[in-house]
Amino acid sequence: MIEWFTWVQVVVATVAGLVCLVAGLAKRLPNDITVGASAVVLLLLVVQLVVAIVAPFVGNEPTGSIVEFYIYLVSAMLLPPLATVWALVDRTRWSNLVLAAAAFAVAVMVYRMLQIWTVQGT
Repeated sequence: MIEWFTWVQVVVATVAGLVCLVAGLAKRLPNDITVGASAVVLLLLVVQLVVAIVAPFVGNEPTGSIVEFYIYLVSAMLLPPLATVWALVDRTRWSNLVLAAAAFAVAVMVYRMLQIWTVQGT
């Protein structure tokens, strides 16, 4: 796994969560910025999926459980689309808080995936 890319993901997910949180606290409805922030988080997760599939073939094996890693990855990939659907269907300021919670959860999950891939022993 590329460690710097994972840290970029953590930072982007955290910033996306902050953007959505501020929009929710400002009593704004979901808009292109908050939904776009969620889309960027999902796009980076798709890139991470590709990297995770290719990495073992080039000699970058995970040090932890690969099953646990993929469970975290699939779970993290489900959060942004589900939160976005909620935001687009509900269309209240609380929807931005749901988007923020999803982004913060993804940040934590990506950090855990980094630990599984690099520092956790089997």
